[in-house]
Amino acid sequence: MRVTTPTPDVPRARLAILASGTGSTAAAIMDAAGTTIDATVALVISNNSGSGALEHARTRGVPTLHLSGVTHPDPDALDTAMVEALADARIELVVLAGYMKKLGPRTLDAFAGLVVNTHPALLPAYGGQGMYGDRVHAAVLADGATQTGASVHVVTAEYDEGPVLAQAVVPVEPGDDVAALRARVQAAEKSLLLDWLATHFR
Repeated sequence: MRVTTPTPDVPRARLAILASGTGSTAAAIMDAAGTTIDATVALVISNNSGSGALEHARTRGVPTLHLSGVTHPDPDALDTAMVEALADARIELVVLAGYMKKLGPRTLDAFAGLVVNTHPALLPAYGGQGMYGDRVHAAVLADGATQTGASVHVVTAEYDEGPVLAQAVVPVEPGDDVAALRARVQAAEKSLLLDWLATHFR
């Protein structure tokens, strides 16, 4: 998955960001692109037409696209539309930044090894279907774990089973509740992803 260092004669690598919610991580990636991350965000896709990610992209002049069950009720048609959009934008790496839908088989096949995601725990711990967001933090606290963290991993057909690319440890503090732990893990997750992208594209 390494990308060669750009030269003045070679265009920057082209990224797509897929996001569903407020888009704070997507915004951070777009702001870092071209500076600490030697790549261009060429497309932002959301399954939520009102997502903050799309608004962040529009204000930065980044092309956007809404693809969902609303635009394509048939899952296979949606999967095909995703592949075509990414191919048309000449995307070289897809970054899931709070994207709450599973990618279809066509997309995963066309971009095998080229889709990355973050997970709010130290995979393989607390991963798998149904383990996302506060469910992860609640499970960590219920187990009495002394540490958790964040992972960047390759997306495959099964939830959270792709190769782990980077991890950051976050200690569980005495008295932590879900909200407190979530805040620290989310901060670590965003920083880890930005650092990995900066290292990957240089």
